[in-house]
This record gives sequence, C-alpha cells and structure tokens, in this order.
Amino acid sequence: MSLKSPAFSSKVPVMLHGADYNPEQWLRYPEVLREDIRLMKLAGCNVMSVGIFSWVSLEPEEGVFTFEWLDNVLNSFAENGIYAFLATPSGARPAWMSEKYPEVLRVERNRVRNLHGFRHNHCYTSPVYREKTALINAKLAERYANHPAVIGWHISNEFGGECHCDLCQNAFREWLKVKYKGSLDELNHAWWATFWSHTYTSWEQIDSPAPHGETQVHGLNLDWRRFVSERTIDFCRHEIVSVRDYNPDLPVTTNMHMIDGIDYRELAKILDVVSWDAYPDWGYTEDGDDARLAAWTAMHHDLFRSFKHKPFLLMESTPSLTNWQSVSKLKRPGMHKLSSLQAIAHGSDSVQYFQWRKSRGSSEKFHGAVLDHSGHGETRVFKDVAEVGRILAGLTEVVGTSTPAETAILYDWDNRWAVKDAQGIRNSGLKYEETVLQHYRALWEQGIAVDMIGSGDDLSRYKLVIAPMLYLISEENGQRIEQYVEQGGTFLATYWSGVVGETDLCHLGGFPGPLRKTLGIWAEETEGLHSRDLNGLVLESGNVLNLSGDYDAHEIAELIHLEGAEALGHYRSDFYAGRPALTLNKLGAGEAYHLATRVKDLAFYVELYAAITSKAGITRTLESNLPVGVTAQLRTDGEHEYIFVQNFSGDVQTVKLDGRGYTDLESGAEVPAELELPVNGLAMLKRKAK
Repeated sequence: MSLKSPAFSSKVPVMLHGADYNPEQWLRYPEVLREDIRLMKLAGCNVMSVGIFSWVSLEPEEGVFTFEWLDNVLNSFAENGIYAFLATPSGARPAWMSEKYPEVLRVERNRVRNLHGFRHNHCYTSPVYREKTALINAKLAERYANHPAVIGWHISNEFGGECHCDLCQNAFREWLKVKYKGSLDELNHAWWATFWSHTYTSWEQIDSPAPHGETQVHGLNLDWRRFVSERTIDFCRHEIVSVRDYNPDLPVTTNMHMIDGIDYRELAKILDVVSWDAYPDWGYTEDGDDARLAAWTAMHHDLFRSFKHKPFLLMESTPSLTNWQSVSKLKRPGMHKLSSLQAIAHGSDSVQYFQWRKSRGSSEKFHGAVLDHSGHGETRVFKDVAEVGRILAGLTEVVGTSTPAETAILYDWDNRWAVKDAQGIRNSGLKYEETVLQHYRALWEQGIAVDMIGSGDDLSRYKLVIAPMLYLISEENGQRIEQYVEQGGTFLATYWSGVVGETDLCHLGGFPGPLRKTLGIWAEETEGLHSRDLNGLVLESGNVLNLSGDYDAHEIAELIHLEGAEALGHYRSDFYAGRPALTLNKLGAGEAYHLATRVKDLAFYVELYAAITSKAGITRTLESNLPVGVTAQLRTDGEHEYIFVQNFSGDVQTVKLDGRGYTDLESGAEVPAELELPVNGLAMLKRKAK
C-alpha cells in the first residue's frame, strides 16, 4: 500500500527550496535583479515567495495598478526554471488607504485607534478592508493564476493580532448570540457572571476584555479569544474565495508562526497545504541545551504535520541569524544542514528562508538572508544554503511520503488559553508548553514518532494518547477518552487535568472531572510549590512497569485518592509523603496512567515512556539505544523507509544500528553497523519496510 501524497505541485514534483523574495525593494537596481536569478540557480533554489507586503508597489494609488515589475519577475522565473508562491499583499496596507479609510486601522485593547504603520495593523471585520483586499487579490488572480511560474497561493503573511473597534465589538456580540442561542441567561451562566455582580442584562453591555475594563470573567476572556481566532480564519477564507475561482487547481496555503491568538488546527481546515515559519535560537538558548530546543522545534514540526496528516511546507527559516531575538548569534557549522533536514525528517517537503537578500534599510536590514549586503555567493551562509539545495535535489523519492505515528499528544488551543488565564495554584508560571515538551522530548529522545492532535480528533488510530495538563475538557471529550481506553487504548494524564469545561466553569463532583472514571482517582487538592521547594517521586518496588528510582519533583503536586487505580509511585516528603504520585488504572481492555506531580529529571520521562510504549507494542524508528540528544525520525512510502538520524547533543556520538540492512540515502552505499555522527551531524538512511 502506498503511503505517499502527491507533490505540492505537478510543475515541480521535487523538494522545494527557496526564500521570501522582495524584488520591489530593488527596482532601482536592475543589475541586482539579474544577479539574483543567477545566484538562485547556483544555490539550488527552485521556488520563491513573491508579493508579500507588496501592496503599494502593485496599487500605488487607489484604483491604479502597476503589475509590470511583477510581470518581469515571474516571466524571468519561468525562463529560468524557477517557480513562485504568489502572495496576497494584505499583511500591510498602503498609506493612502489608512489616510482615506481610517476604519481599516486597528483599535487596541485600550480602545485607542492605531496610526498607520507596522504590519497586520488592520481590522479583519472592516467592510472597506475586505472590499479592498478582495479587489487587489482578484486583480492578481486574473493576471497570474495561470502563469507558468506560479505554483500556489501564499495567503497574506503570519496572520495575527486583534482589533477592538466598534465593528469588532458588534461582531463579537452577534457571535455570542449565535453561540448561546440568543439567551443572555445561558451566557451569564456559562460565564458565571453572578460573580462580582457581572450579570449582563443586554447584549450591548458586553465589551471585549480591556485593561481599564473587564479582565476577570474567564469565560468572557476565553470566548473573546475564540472569536478573534474565528474572525481571523474567516478573513483568510475571504481571501481564498477572492482568488480560488481563477484557477481552482492552484493550491492555497498561509504561513503560520505560533501566534498565540489563532487556533491553527481550525485554520488548517480551510487550507490545501499547511505551512509554518520556524525560528529556533540555535546555540544561544539560556540553558545552552540545543537538544531541548531541537525537541521543541520537532514538536512543532509534528504539530503542523498532524493537522492534515500529510507533508507540510517549511515556509520560512533563517539561513544564519535573526534580528529580533535577544541575542543574534550565528548558526554553528553544520547546524544549517542539520536543522533544515530536521524539518524534512518530520514531514516537510520544503526548506524556505526569510529572506533571499537582506534589505538595505528598515527593520529587517540585519535579519539573516541567503545573500548578505556583499551581494555575492562567496560566503559561509551561501555555501551552506547551496549544500542544502544539493541534498534536497537528491531527495525526490522522499517527497510526499508519510510520517506514521502510533503515539499522540493532545494539544488544544482553548485549553492552552484557559490554562494561562487561570488564577491560582502557581501564578508565577504553570508552564503549560514546557510540560507538553517534557513528555514529547522523552519520546523524541527514543526516536518514537508523535502526532500532536486535538481532543476532538480520532483517537482510535493511536496505541498511546498523552494529555499533559488537560485543564479544559468537555464532558463529551472526556467520554471519548474513556471509550478509547475501554476499547484497548493506553492513556496518560497529568496533574491539573479535568478541571474546567468548555466555558471555563469548574467541573462539579471532584477533579479530574470527566476523566475521573478513566483514571480511577480523585484529586482532592493541588499545591503550587515555590522554586525553592523540592519533593520527589519514589517508585514502588515490584510495580508493573518494572521501574525503580527516586526522582526530584517540583512546582506542582496534586494530592489524590485511589478509586480503583493502583499506585506505581509515591511522594517522598512533606505531609503527603507516601501518598500516590504515579498511578495506573485498568479500564476495559485498556490502561490509564496519571502523573500527579511535575518531575524534574528527563531520565524519569524517558524510562517511563520506554516502559509504557514497550508494554503498548509501540515501535521505535531504530530499535537501538540512542545517546541523549540524538534522535531518529522516519518517513515512508509503504515500500521503503527513510531514516534521519540527527545529533543535537553538542558532542560526537556513535549510534549502533539494529541490523535491518541500511543504505545511505544520498550515495546508495551500504552503511556500517555503527554510525559516527559529528557535532551537528546527521545520517540519512534507507531500508525496506517490514
């Protein structure tokens, strides 16, 4: 059975390699534009994103359109075997529009309307902005949707932000009327508005959260975030509709960038292909742990891949440094190749950069680029990019291959929003994302593939489902998890789970709410610990996982009672010493684990998941013991498997293979039984699928 998806475009059915290209910045320098084409080919680049933030160059005055420069660029691309993601330019509006139609400018939480400037400083509700966007998009589509160089639509750029203008306030109220079926009583109950006499008696009394107004009604805060996300997605849909009919076969994407205010899982549903922008700060994290950062980046690659369970596109990354992180440190030798191929390993069919050529002025003139201000290819960065281009050109057989996973981690946007809005337990930091990473990294360290899914997704395809801090969960989704376990699935939840329902009201009858039967426990109290506090998890002798040890625990400790579950480990100290801290409940044909405290040590999570995944029959990419900081990721077409062994440890490492008959993916040569991986090194292997 083939496990391969079609390439992004039949015009260029290979790995895509390129960058954001801004030729409008260089129209006064025709020699630069000519040289760009030569150097693109030299770097092995086959696609560029063009038109991003180009609105004023396309429509310098209202109703006056100047497409000649873009004609020349796209025609030159077509003549030289280079393709284009054509962007809609809505990320930044021209000054003439802000001047003539001030309603397009955003109003901030303080209710002050912004001046013209920056990007995404516009109202997604504004009829004028929607009209003007549809018009420029239609003009672009009419002219270029069937151009031989164009392979897809790049809708806007990194959507984000929120507007609090009167138009958005009215749209929010209408959204609430639909959600609560026109009943203020239902809304007041859902928001627990009797608290502090917050009960609303008319829809007009409802305003979005404001620093000088309401911030303490958590149901309001959560619904506002959902509304902003849906409003943004609706605007993206509006843009897609404005271009789609001109060539329905032209795929559509928009580049995402982990902006907190958008539920990307929902945004992905209206796109043909998912793409995202990755900017990890290699080599200059505060703890100096590139392996942890690599796991964090891999987790997000897996998140975006999981939205559609097919290859995604890495739309932006930096070939060298950024200009907006706290320290602008260079990539170390080998890191560009390693980090680029990490994206491919986790399911990307592209490596794209921001940017092709450094701007001469303004805020991104010192942001990394393939071409520096020197303007030539005799640089370390250009040679690194050309090396990646050469490697990608040899990976055509990997294009479209799948990344199967038997393990999933639940990661819901509204849960994330609600966790961060909760007051109590540990206001100095609940560290939701860090908690998710702790569990993910333990699997990543062992080369176990992971999907990052939502509570409403199909659970039955997985042998193991992990729910770190599933604070917000509906009764319906709790029932789905219960059925998953009863039917033979393995489930693991942590502290601070099953606390509130979908409107951020606490579940009655005891925590973990709808997970209580599944986990077989009752959580009576949850304590936040100071940074100076330390407890521990001591594993019970003879436990069913055959684990042993005494591990430090910190930050959060949940005091639980057993209601059918058995204790696999207990607290080390304090007044709850000896009480359960790790439990297992057998339900139907499946098993459910609960971890009641945050354990500090990576080794604990690695050993825990090694035991759980072995018990659940989950396979690893390599049946070998991997050194800390080394991982292995698999892609497959059903007949062959492509293994990417990656060394983020910071040291030279040796990996013993498992004897399944490997060849080098680049050369086709047989691979020895032991791999020697240099610092920032990787190996790309091929083997027959079982």
